[in-house]
Amino acid sequence: MERFTGLVLRHRLLVTLIWLALTCAGALAATQVTDRLKEDFGPPGSAARDANEAIARQYGTGGAHTPLVPVVTLPAGQTVDSPAAKAAIGEAFGTAGRKLDARVVSYASTGDRRFVSPDGRTTFGLVFPHAEESADGAGDEGPDLGEPLRQALRSALPLGTAVQVTGMDGLADGAGGEGPSVLVETLVGGVGALVVLAFVFGSFLAVVPLAVAVVSILTSFLVVYGITGVTDVNFMVQFVVALIGLGVAVDYSLLLVTRWREERARGHRGEEAVRRAMATAGHAVLFSAVAVAIGLTAMLVVPVGFLRSVALGGMIIPMVSALATLTLLPVVLAAVGPRLDRPRLRTETEPSRAWTAWTRLVVRFRWAAVLVSTAVLACLAYAALGLNLGEAHSGAMAKSGPAYEGLAALQRGGVPSGVLTPVDLLVPPGTDPAGVAADLRSLPGVHAVAATDDGAWRRGGSALVTVLPADEGGTGAGKDTVKAVRAAVPPGVQVGGGTAADLDFTDKVYGTFPLMLGLIGLLTFVLLARAFRSLLLPLKAVLLNLLSLAAVLGATVLVWQHGHGSEQLWGSRRPVPSRCSSRRWCSPSSTGCRWTTRSSSSPGCGRSTTAPDPPRQPSSRASDGPAAW
Repeated sequence: MERFTGLVLRHRLLVTLIWLALTCAGALAATQVTDRLKEDFGPPGSAARDANEAIARQYGTGGAHTPLVPVVTLPAGQTVDSPAAKAAIGEAFGTAGRKLDARVVSYASTGDRRFVSPDGRTTFGLVFPHAEESADGAGDEGPDLGEPLRQALRSALPLGTAVQVTGMDGLADGAGGEGPSVLVETLVGGVGALVVLAFVFGSFLAVVPLAVAVVSILTSFLVVYGITGVTDVNFMVQFVVALIGLGVAVDYSLLLVTRWREERARGHRGEEAVRRAMATAGHAVLFSAVAVAIGLTAMLVVPVGFLRSVALGGMIIPMVSALATLTLLPVVLAAVGPRLDRPRLRTETEPSRAWTAWTRLVVRFRWAAVLVSTAVLACLAYAALGLNLGEAHSGAMAKSGPAYEGLAALQRGGVPSGVLTPVDLLVPPGTDPAGVAADLRSLPGVHAVAATDDGAWRRGGSALVTVLPADEGGTGAGKDTVKAVRAAVPPGVQVGGGTAADLDFTDKVYGTFPLMLGLIGLLTFVLLARAFRSLLLPLKAVLLNLLSLAAVLGATVLVWQHGHGSEQLWGSRRPVPSRCSSRRWCSPSSTGCRWTTRSSSSPGCGRSTTAPDPPRQPSSRASDGPAAW
């Protein structure tokens, strides 16, 4: 490392010019690389993906695209059983289907009472607009059809009828935009890092790690731009490079700058302080970067394209950051470091009293410290076992707006929100869709099954059958329903929909998760054993890393999934309902627990109530429609 440092300092002008050129080229590449990145997250060999593609190819509706769900509430004194009202509902949904060129199902087309609330005044339907396909085959969101659908329905319904339109896409749009750009997120992170660095250094040296981070990030974008000319790269890589790059580059620079200040405090000046700092901190930076890069190569074994892109980004940014720290930073410190180290509000002449006292306390009560810290981390890690992977629940989305009002109207009518995430089945020629639908209606967790015989549901001998689950696909119960549907369908029937795709994605990605963690741990252990000349220290480092990772995941589950502190801190309620018993489900509401009763003989949801534990009445028969309290 000493000879390398001498080489860098002897050619400081050349080093500076090279990094300046790379940074300028990287700035240009960063503005162009986004257009060359892909957005495909689908794992190869997914049965749901094949089903969704087949549905889109043959029908152009449904599959991976969730429907619009119009909710119709008739005026007081009228119910869907009134001949005039039923005819008007049928005409309204027929008009909407023609105007929007959509596949439609409702109570009027099926006669199924599960499309109607217990009081008979509220009914809903599913409207599957044709999904536009973009040039790369990905689904295009297209225009917002909520208001045109509402107007088309109202034109044929009796005066005084309330019409609201909800759906998962509308709820997601109402929850906010797509979020800040990579640039904005990086700038926010940079400002936060600058505040911390200013506190640590107490001088203008605080800007040096940020400058190294800028150089590292832009140069990494230049490398990514070059890779896009060779292979497909997922757009997630830009977040990996920008945000992880900011942290890694600042971390490496902070380590070297701190050691440089310590050497100056010991009386070393000029290049001698730089050389002595590089002799120790330089080795740490190099081994850290190599350990991170080699460890992330384990992600290349996962057969998912976007994770491989993340691995590439994770390998590039630490290596570039380490290279910038070990070449550009010594030049900066040797040239202008002493002038930037002003006004020196903090010095390294004496150790910190607070940290020294804390260290003495931990060393004195070392076994108590080990037991307490391990217990805390283990408890958090245990919570990670309940991690629910997949799409968000409607409760985590919009809290106002038309889609939210439609969802509220749906729930007031006693209809479960699982109807927002239907499951489309593609029935091949030679298989009776009515028989398939009849078999699925008796499955636990299935609210209703639609299988009409109009042209929008039958093409070339094949047919579509749509299963409406009682629980949303983003919940554990909703996923169990889709698994049950997959197990119950006859051979040849393809099961599509977003939930089925999520299940395949989770299986592909997390099925190899233990193998990936094992490879990362093994590679890291080998590298650290080489660096430390020890077996115990690398083992401790790997185990603590795994424990801390599990604890972070557990904390995420506790806050965002179970809602502990999320509403107080961020105003966000728990997104996933908890299963309170084998037959009652609780969804948080502003006045308490909103309970729903469900039984295998009556797939519908009961009327909502906010009583702490309402007595359960015998449910109605399945043929009588939704169960009522």
